[in-house]
Amino acid sequence: MKIQHHADDQQFTANDEKPVGFLNYTILPDRKTLDYHHTFVPPEFRGKHIAQDLVKFALDYAKENNYKVIPSCPFVKLFIDRHPEYKDLIKE
Repeated sequence: MKIQHHADDQQFTANDEKPVGFLNYTILPDRKTLDYHHTFVPPEFRGKHIAQDLVKFALDYAKENNYKVIPSCPFVKLFIDRHPEYKDLIKE
């Protein structure tokens, strides 16, 4: 599976010969914060850790590029709760 960042579309995608999931975000006006607001994996691809891989990739992207994150998506929030090494990315 290949995960890619599409900055122009404000989206991370997972592909395995065809699209199998995405995570959408919005860049806030401060240009230093990303609102991760929607993660989706079609039912036929669920249970394969695709959403987890997308969220980890997106959080690593934020960390590497000095962004803060607003985890509006419940799945992103749950992932951060389960992986405290990403808690420092949350915008206070």
